[in-house]
Amino acid sequence: MIRAVIFDFGNVLAFPPAPEKLAAAAAFCGLNEHVFLEAFWKERLEYDAGRLTPLEYWAIVTNAGFAAANLARLIEIEVDFWTDYDERPLRWIAALRSAGIRVGILSNLPRVLGEDLRAKDFVRHFDHLTFSYELLTVKPQAAIYQHSFEGLRVAAEEALFLDDKLPNVHAAINAGLRAELFTTWEDFLERDVPGLYGLIQSP
Repeated sequence: MIRAVIFDFGNVLAFPPAPEKLAAAAAFCGLNEHVFLEAFWKERLEYDAGRLTPLEYWAIVTNAGFAAANLARLIEIEVDFWTDYDERPLRWIAALRSAGIRVGILSNLPRVLGEDLRAKDFVRHFDHLTFSYELLTVKPQAAIYQHSFEGLRVAAEEALFLDDKLPNVHAAINAGLRAELFTTWEDFLERDVPGLYGLIQSP
């Protein structure tokens, strides 16, 4: 019996950064978009794990001088990448909670994003939050999954985890959770994932 559903944040609850936002960010940094994206993701897990400060991270993406002079704006750009929330899973979350199912977020994300989310009304939708930077570890490490299901006060096998990256899904299964790959909301409904686990359907 599933007693909790745990969601990844980026590409599941929030849409990926819009192409125009990525292009504008690359232009601001004086980089072509390919170079910018490659640098943006290169040390992302270290940043998500809280082992790089925003200044250290953005110095890698751009250069130390540019990062130091433009850090506040770079952080604004980064936060804005992930502010386009998908209302469809949020409506399902409301239905789940009304049915007595606990709901959490388990996400790799850096402090600047986590603190922004915690300051917003967005987090009222969830019973527990597991953010990588607070634990100094990231998916697919087993400890981060344990923190999530224990925080929701359920056993691992009573939780369903949804993530857009297959290695994270496999790691969740290895940690004892039920888990499904999330590609799009349309695919999620077409595969009837709620029905597979005896959960209430999306309104």
